[in-house]
Amino acid sequence: METEHLLALKVMRLTRPTLASPLPITCDSKDLPGNLLNNALQQDPTSVPGSETIAVGQFLLLPQNPVDIYLGETFSSYICVFSETSQIVYNVSVKVDLQTSSQRLQLSNNPPTPQLSSDETINTVIHHEVKEIGTHILVCEVTYQNAIGIPHTFRKFFKITVLKPLDVKTKFYNAENDDVCLEAQVQNITSGPICLEKVSLDASHLFNVTCLNTTEDGESIFGIFTLLQPQAITQYLYCLSPNEKLVADLKSLSGATNIGKLDIVWRSNLGEKGRLQTSQLQRMGPDFGDIRLSITELPNFVMLEQLFTFKAKLTNNGERTVDFMLHLENTENIAWCDISGIKLDPLPPHSCKILEFKCIPLVPGLRTISGIKLVDTFLKRTYPYDELGQVFVFVDQRGSRDVH
Repeated sequence: METEHLLALKVMRLTRPTLASPLPITCDSKDLPGNLLNNALQQDPTSVPGSETIAVGQFLLLPQNPVDIYLGETFSSYICVFSETSQIVYNVSVKVDLQTSSQRLQLSNNPPTPQLSSDETINTVIHHEVKEIGTHILVCEVTYQNAIGIPHTFRKFFKITVLKPLDVKTKFYNAENDDVCLEAQVQNITSGPICLEKVSLDASHLFNVTCLNTTEDGESIFGIFTLLQPQAITQYLYCLSPNEKLVADLKSLSGATNIGKLDIVWRSNLGEKGRLQTSQLQRMGPDFGDIRLSITELPNFVMLEQLFTFKAKLTNNGERTVDFMLHLENTENIAWCDISGIKLDPLPPHSCKILEFKCIPLVPGLRTISGIKLVDTFLKRTYPYDELGQVFVFVDQRGSRDVH
């Protein structure tokens, strides 16, 4: 048999009101509905008299149904304990815990109230930033003593469902100069519009990050506000450059898979703040091997049939000194102006050297630099480089004009 207690407990979720706008549905008076739709719109309390059809003005609307709570938002609740009898109760304590799928958190455990009369209440307001998705149980426990000192305890349980507010997808692009470009797509999957206040990348200690979402003046390319309607997506770009120690070691550069974390701050409804931090972003590291040849200086544009130069860095990350023979093979796009088959100076382990090349472009358009081969004279192993970089070859139009 359930015991009748002298005290009662009320728990209320604290939420802000929403903005309600009129929905203009109208028609010409000669149409079949006549003035039925127009009259209904004029009677809508959220519409502005005389301007019903342009949906101006918004009204504050108190929550009518349970409001969803999203990961990263702050859950607020008002807890009230009051007496349902004329008796005085003693040593009233209220304990509030939040049970998640992985832990139990204590939100409130105030010192006991010595006594509580019939016209008094014990009020507690709790705030908690939710950090887990799924079902949470709010456990409220009230302990007290009646007039003759007999202790009593009762509990109430309240179910809270925490939803995912944002869907974040990432893509990585490995650049030729060891940089890593990150594209992050942020989608609003809440039931209402949100405003992205901050989207930043906290890079790992292996990289230095450059944000590509601002202009030269430091202003956001998205404007003053980044407003996302439900299911809308916006994209953010970042460039990560490895530090000097990482670049000097090819094996460490290949194993640098931890990029960092995205830190997202948004506001919804009437300014409720939410924050979400992703887990450690991972990328597939490129496999450079012990020997690597990479472009260090290369012009973006070159002129057809005119000599241009570029530089490349040859790195030996192995454990032995390597002797190379350099071979250059002409292609249909490029003719080399260097001697092929020369022997390079010995390259000690964990060292690098800069090589300079000269060539002439033969075909206009976007062309790939290829035809470079390095032969290890000891192992007789060949390292071909057929996609070392790209240049755009253009034709000088001034030379083709007729002379009058």
